[in-house]
Amino acid sequence: MTLEETIDIYCSAWSERDPSYRRDLLDKSVSVDVRYTDPETDLRGRTELVDHIAGVLASRVGAKILRTSAIDEHHGMARFAWHLVKADGTALPEGLDIVTVDGQSGKLKSILGFFGPLKEEA
Repeated sequence: MTLEETIDIYCSAWSERDPSYRRDLLDKSVSVDVRYTDPETDLRGRTELVDHIAGVLASRVGAKILRTSAIDEHHGMARFAWHLVKADGTALPEGLDIVTVDGQSGKLKSILGFFGPLKEEA
């Protein structure tokens, strides 16, 4: 599987309401001991990530995460932009994920997420 396919499967998990299917998507795209960090949480493990996504989806019924950029990669790391589209079609500001990739399995070992655009230098 290509890195682009892995990341797209991972992004799909963020829109999947069925916890069993969400788990299947994450089984294919992230390592068992994945570390996920964003401004609101820092967790470890695929099971914790499945549960965290469930909480996010519960607070944003009908929302979807869409990748909005190409994937830029080097040395086992990659970055890509995404945004959340609400059920009514409006999009929240883009986010940025930086991931590390397991060289053997091709799965994501860590995901570091940022919300919103980069800040202007003061």
